Amino acid sequence: MKLLCWNVNGIRAVERKGELARVLEKHDPDVFFVQETKASKDKLSSALTDSPVYHQFYHAAEKPGYSGTAIWVKKTLSSTPHWCTGMPGFDDTEGRIARVDLDNITLFGVYFPNGGKSADAWQGKMQFYRDFLAHINQLRTQGKQVIWCGDVNCAHAEIDIARPKANEKSIGFLPEERAWISDVITHQWVDVYRRTYPETVMYSWWHMISKARQRNVGWRIDYAFVDQSLYDHVTHVHYDNAQMGSDHCPLVLHIDLPE
Repeated sequence: MKLLCWNVNGIRAVERKGELARVLEKHDPDVFFVQETKASKDKLSSALTDSPVYHQFYHAAEKPGYSGTAIWVKKTLSSTPHWCTGMPGFDDTEGRIARVDLDNITLFGVYFPNGGKSADAWQGKMQFYRDFLAHINQLRTQGKQVIWCGDVNCAHAEIDIARPKANEKSIGFLPEERAWISDVITHQWVDVYRRTYPETVMYSWWHMISKARQRNVGWRIDYAFVDQSLYDHVTHVHYDNAQMGSDHCPLVLHIDLPE
């Protein structure tokens, strides 16, 4: 199964630029996870909602032009994917969590909060982190095989950010956030790229206004995680740094799922 995960920073914009068609042709994913769709389904073109190739599920934010997630699943992969949103105790009005169940495999595409707008937003981000980890841990105890990916809005280690010293007090690289990712890993969830390439410098987001991408002054804040039991089934993972159209680049994961 080929998975493609991309924070598009506006799905209508990447469609208009031709970059959406380009990335789909290049990678031909079985499952496509999208973050920051920034549009309700009724505002999208027929190509984005009525594909002959994909089942297309959208979870939009209540606020127009904000946040939102989507999952596309190839019709050849599943005739009846089961979709759901949110998690227990969380009112997902911002469209942050999209989930699809394919038999015993549970796949999440998540747009984690940034947390930088206010003290309340920061506390909300940390609560979201805690609640999400509890949720996937619970699914594991129920026998689900879980894969989750998305924009986590945190660079875990110094290798994951171009200027760690300058950002020691920046949202997205604060000790509490980084400790949460460490906690995730302690709970036997594998950061697939970093486990596979422990010493490779790679970024997935660049500040657009400062033209940081041209200088590769970036952050790795987009991740794919799998349960420890699934990691040996991963056959390929990479960031497509050449793909344009957003301030993020896509993450590609290939996994041979166990029978």
